[in-house]
Amino acid sequence: MDSAIQIGSTAHHNSASAPAPAPVPAHACSGTLGSHLARRLVEIGVRDVFSVPGDFNLTLLDHLIAEPELNLIGCCNELNAGYAADGYARAKGVGACVVTFTVGGLSVLNAIAGACSENLPVICIVGGPNSNDYGTNRILHHTIGLPDFSQELRCFQTVTCIQVSHQYIKA
Repeated sequence: MDSAIQIGSTAHHNSASAPAPAPVPAHACSGTLGSHLARRLVEIGVRDVFSVPGDFNLTLLDHLIAEPELNLIGCCNELNAGYAADGYARAKGVGACVVTFTVGGLSVLNAIAGACSENLPVICIVGGPNSNDYGTNRILHHTIGLPDFSQELRCFQTVTCIQVSHQYIKA
């Protein structure tokens, strides 16, 4: 997971040509991670976020809904959400989708790979287990039956320029 980053570390890019993330204004660092993500999406020009609700992303979706400048668009499945974000990026400059852990992330992967092959800026946010589930050797629902929760992130490493895994966040 060399290209994945954790809270407090620096980003690792898979591509030398990938642009560095835009600087974060000081005022954007207050509140929750969900409200921060919502503000940052608006700041880069996203107005519509394509999503499929699931138990590992519901809290984030609440924060996105609370952002008055974002419109959350529910999709019937993750692949559709990914392709909608792809089309939005083609039309508006950058697209975004939100899906749930593993079943959602693996389902959206083909659309994200397609966006990558077209050099489209698509942000895919995938929910995940609670931090207290990491390292417990528990097998959770929405997994592939292994207590290792990083398999999905490893799949994204080949088709995205940056991956981030946030753990142990205090509200």
